[in-house]
Order: sequence, then C-alpha cells, then structure tokens
Amino acid sequence: PLLDRGLLVEAGAEPEHRAGRPSVPLDIVTESHRFVGVKITGHDVHAAVTTLRAGVLDAGTAPLRGQDPDAVTATVRDLVADLTRNVPDVRGLGVSLGGQVVGQATVSRAPFLGWDEDVPLRTLLEEAAGLPTTVDNDLLALTKAEHWFGAARDKDRFAVITTGIGVGYGLVTHDTIVDSPDSGFGLVGHYPLDPLGPRCDEGHRGCADAMLSTGPISATVSAGLRRLVSYEECLDLALAGDPVAAPVIADSGRALGKLIANVATLTMTTTFVLTGEGIRLAEVAGDAVQNGIRQHRHPEALPLSLTVQPHDPTHWARGAAVTAIQNYVSS
Repeated sequence: PLLDRGLLVEAGAEPEHRAGRPSVPLDIVTESHRFVGVKITGHDVHAAVTTLRAGVLDAGTAPLRGQDPDAVTATVRDLVADLTRNVPDVRGLGVSLGGQVVGQATVSRAPFLGWDEDVPLRTLLEEAAGLPTTVDNDLLALTKAEHWFGAARDKDRFAVITTGIGVGYGLVTHDTIVDSPDSGFGLVGHYPLDPLGPRCDEGHRGCADAMLSTGPISATVSAGLRRLVSYEECLDLALAGDPVAAPVIADSGRALGKLIANVATLTMTTTFVLTGEGIRLAEVAGDAVQNGIRQHRHPEALPLSLTVQPHDPTHWARGAAVTAIQNYVSS
C-alpha cells in the first residue's frame, strides 16, 4: 500500500550474490507529499510546511486574533492558506498546543488559551482549512518528531526536557512514546528539586517550575536587583558574574542537572534532548548542570548524552507536522 500511495519507492535491487531470497530496498519519496504543522501559543500561531521526512520548506507566524476557539481557528486557517497557496499535494494538518488533548481531536484543557471546557478543535479546523487534521499536546508532538526525524531517531529510549514558561517532559522507551490521559498537566513541573528554593504558584518549594521556568527565575533576580529583569538579561548578567544573578542561575543549572539525573535513573535512559524557550540555561550554567548530574547519579552509571537545541518556534511547528505525517502513513 505504501508503494501504491507513492510514499515509498524501490531503491534498486540488492547484489545477487547474497544468500536467500532476493530483496529490493525501499526508500521514502521525500518530495511525494506535503504536510503543515501548526504550534499554537497563548499569543501567536507558528506554522511550517514540510516534506514527508519533516524537512521544513516554508514557515510563518501570525498573532492570535483572540483566544476563543473561533478566533484561534480563523488565525490558523488563514496562516495555513497563506503558506500553502502554491503548494501541491498537501495531505494533512497537524496542530499542537500546551494542554490536554483527547483522541487527537478534542482539547479538554488549554490554560494558556483560557480553555477549561471541551473544544472540538479537529472538527473546527477540518471544516475551516479543508485538510485532514490531527491535534496533539505540543510536548508529545515534539517528542514524536525527535523519535522519527530528530537527534534521537536512532534511539529506542530517550527523554525530552523543555524549559520555558513551564517545564515539559517527554519519554520514549522500547521505541514507543509514553502517553497517558495525564499528558498535558505538566506533571514534571512540580517534581521537587530544591528544598530551599522559591515557591511556585501552587506553593511547592523548589519544584521544577519554580527552579527552571523563565518567569520565576526572572522574578527572583528582579527582587534581588530591585528592578525588573528579563530572563535573557538574567542569563547575560550571570555570564558577566553579577553577584545577584550568577548564584540564581547556578542554582537553576544544578536543579536542571538533578532533574536530568533523576529521569535517567528512573527510566534507564542515557539520551536527552533539551530545548524550549528557556533552554539557554543549559549553556550558560553548563558546569552547574553537570555538577547537578554528578551529585545525583551513580558514579559508575553510564554517561549521559545531552543534545541542547536552541529554541526555534518552527521546531515545534515541525513537531506538529510529524503527527500529521504519522497519521497519514498509518491510515
């Protein structure tokens, strides 16, 4: 069926001297179909047009016209239409957002959009955009992209950790994405990391959200300097040795290292992909991250491989496209 649909092509016969039944290698027809991925945030929509291998051909961004479902649908519809106006063979639309998604169709919770009731987003977008649509949690979509086409594509076990407005965590084990009805709650955000750390909005002291999210880090440094400081400025000040910012960033770096070490210990994975709006922390506080790993990992355990991917909204949109690719290939 995949040959008939133009997804695979015979790559040429194997040498005849091989023992056993002759085989014909197959390869993906990269240019055969196009897909669109869309990542929805609380303020913007990011989209990417990709090949069957998730290679990005074009990308764009549009501000949300509003956060209600109709406004979000209209924004996505128009951005997709602009990007695909002269693109043939678009086979599917993948959409991701922070929140809970049921059956890759209905958003039951999306706090960044203020949605706390079921929104049939797949139906709305299929009617508006005229494309078969898949809706998924953004972290799950990103993890699927890493699994099929990313830095961990040759691994059957790895973890993705993201930092930004919140903290995200995705896991692949035995070559399978770990999914659950609880995906979308951001459960790892309240994993305890520092008993002396600041409190999060839920009152947890030193949890992942409090130690690693961009907002709390900025708030802690701002309080110490008695002026408002952006997250990026916090990192720049830490690099310059600022006596207020440097220890805050070092504490956060050690907390990230502890989280990585604990995930490695509990899941037996040694491969990590680190990304997100706040992941520059892993570079600025690299020594502290490694110290945190050493402090909380058995000294004879296997070394960990950390791939830090700088934040790029298109990377998240590409992840959404991969959900559409997977559904199309498996249909």
